[in-house]
Amino acid sequence: MNLNAFLAQNALKIENEKHVISERFIDNEGKPIPWEIRALSEEENQALRKSATKVVSHKRYIVPETDYDLYLARMTAEAVVFPNLKDAELQKSYGVLGADELLGKMLTAGEYAKLLEVVQEVNGFNRDLVEEAKN
Repeated sequence: MNLNAFLAQNALKIENEKHVISERFIDNEGKPIPWEIRALSEEENQALRKSATKVVSHKRYIVPETDYDLYLARMTAEAVVFPNLKDAELQKSYGVLGADELLGKMLTAGEYAKLLEVVQEVNGFNRDLVEEAKN
């Protein structure tokens, strides 16, 4: 067995994907602008999950509890390359601070669900379900 294929320099790069998330954001020609989505590393994913987890006390036990809505919002915001959700002017235009909060103001519920689905697909979640649905 040869382990060279597993060396970092030999791993295939995961390309960003572009998807139209909303028909409401259009260019000068009236065409919807695609959003650019990237895959996150597991290291980034763990940090996002940890940032959405707090320790809570349940009677005699102290257990970690993850706010999955917050985790998914942060994961989604982190995976979006374009538009730059961290842009201060963009956040200011919607009256929010923070990329995950921006998505909540910027998108309709259906658009947000579509973005979440795309982010999960790009990151390898639900891949079997997506392939099954295509067939």
